[in-house]
Amino acid sequence: MANTTKTKRATKKRKGKSRVAKVGSRKAFSCYTEAVKYLSDRTDYEKEKRVRYNVTTFNLDRMHNFLSLLGDPHTRIKTVHLAGTKGKGSTAAMLGRMLETNGYNTGLYTSPHVVEMRERIAVNSEMISEDQMLGLINRVYPAVEKMAKDDPLSYFEIMTALAFMHFADTEVDIAVIETGLGGRLDSTNVINPEVVGITSLSIDHHNQLGDTLAAIAGEKAGIIKEGIPVISVEQEPEAMKVLKTHAASVNAPLCVTGKDIDFSYRFEVSREHGPHTRICLNTPTSKFEHLRVPLHGKHQAINCSLALALLDKLKTAGYDFDTEKTAQGLDGMNLPGRMEIIAENPRILIDAAHNAASIRALIHAIGQNIPYDSMVVIFGCNMDKDIRGMLNELQFGADKVIFTRSSSAKAVSPDVLGEMYSEISGKMYQTATSLGEALQIANSAVARDDLICITGSIYLIGQAKSRFQAQAEAIAV
Repeated sequence: MANTTKTKRATKKRKGKSRVAKVGSRKAFSCYTEAVKYLSDRTDYEKEKRVRYNVTTFNLDRMHNFLSLLGDPHTRIKTVHLAGTKGKGSTAAMLGRMLETNGYNTGLYTSPHVVEMRERIAVNSEMISEDQMLGLINRVYPAVEKMAKDDPLSYFEIMTALAFMHFADTEVDIAVIETGLGGRLDSTNVINPEVVGITSLSIDHHNQLGDTLAAIAGEKAGIIKEGIPVISVEQEPEAMKVLKTHAASVNAPLCVTGKDIDFSYRFEVSREHGPHTRICLNTPTSKFEHLRVPLHGKHQAINCSLALALLDKLKTAGYDFDTEKTAQGLDGMNLPGRMEIIAENPRILIDAAHNAASIRALIHAIGQNIPYDSMVVIFGCNMDKDIRGMLNELQFGADKVIFTRSSSAKAVSPDVLGEMYSEISGKMYQTATSLGEALQIANSAVARDDLICITGSIYLIGQAKSRFQAQAEAIAV
C-alpha cells in the first residue's frame, strides 16, 4: 500500500456500518447514560471478588457465537495481539502511536480504563465518542438479549465486541489489541493477528492464572497461533521455556528482543528533555538509532523495544515505515496513569503499578527521573494480587506509607495491608478509610520538595485522577 493511499484512508470521512445480523431492530437506549448503565450492569469479572478461571466463565465459543450474530467484525480488521503481565498497555500505546504517525488508520483496544470506559477504544489516539458508543450499544443490544436467555455475556466480552465493531466501522488499517486477563481464554483471543507480542511475565492474578511463572506463561502463550510470528522481551528461564515450547508446537517463529534482536538503551539527561532513556534496535530490515523513549524507566525502554520489533515485523505483512515518522510517534505520546504528575504543590504522582515487579520498576524510575527530598506513598491494592510481593518492594522506596482502599469490591482492608507491611518491613505506617483521608494525611506530612505517590491499584489511581480533574474543572469555571 503506497503511503499516499494510507494517508487518505486514515483521514477520509467514514460512513459505513458493520454488517449486523437481524436479531432485532428496537432502539433500546435514547442516551449515552442509559446505554452505559446497561453495559455496566453486565457481569464484570474485573470487579468480582472471586472469579473462577475456567472454560465456563471465560468461554471463547460464547464469544464466537456473539460475534457471529454481529457479522463477525473481528474478521474484517488486521490486528496485532499483545499479552503479558506488565507493560501491555504501554507497549500497545507506543506501537499504536508509531503506526498512526506512519500514516496508518490505527485502532487501539486496552484495559482497564483509568477514568472513563471510552478510553479503552480509540482510533488514531481519539477515544470513541459518546454518540458512537451509544450507537454501538444499541446495535449489539438485540444480540446481548438473545444470548442472555441461555449464555449471558460479560461486560468485557461486550466491550471487546464493541471495539471490533468500531474498528470495522472506521475501516482501520490495523488494530493493536491488548488481552484482558491471561490470554488463552481471553475474549480477545478470537482474532488471527499479523504478529503476536509477549511483554514481561511475573506473578499476578495468581488466583486465576497460577502461582508459578510457568503456569502464567502457559496462559499468556495461549494467544500464539499456528504459523504467526511471535516477539517476546527477555523472560525468566522457566517462563521462556514455556513460550518456546508452545511456539514450536504451532510452528510459530519466536524472536526475543535483546537476544535474537539487537537492542540496547542508555539513560541520559538533557536540557530539552530532562532525564530520559534512548533506545537502539536493529534487525535485518530496520535500524532504529537513539530514539527517545517517551515514558520513564528501564522497564519502558524494554516495552519500547518490543513495540519497535513488532513494528518491524509488520513489514512482512506489507506495511511500510519511515524512521523519522516513527520517532515522531514516540515523541508525541503520553499515557495516563503511568508516572503521571496530576498535581503540584504538593506534587502528586500516580502510577498503575499492580504487582511486585511493577512496584520495583516504579521506585527505580522515580529515583532516576524525579528529584524529591522525601516520598510519601499512598497505597491500596486488590485481594487477587501478589500483596506480600508488592509490600516487600514498597519498603525500599517509601519514606512514609499510608494504606487506604479504592471503591473496588476486591480492595484489601488498609488495616490488613498495614499489619502485613509491618510484619515484612518492621516499619511504621498509617491507614486511611478513603483516598480523601489519605491525601489529608499526606498533605500534612510533606514539604515543598517532597513527592506524594499514589499506586497499587488502577481503581485507586483512577479515583485520584478523577478527583483532581474535577478540582481543576471547578477552578476553571
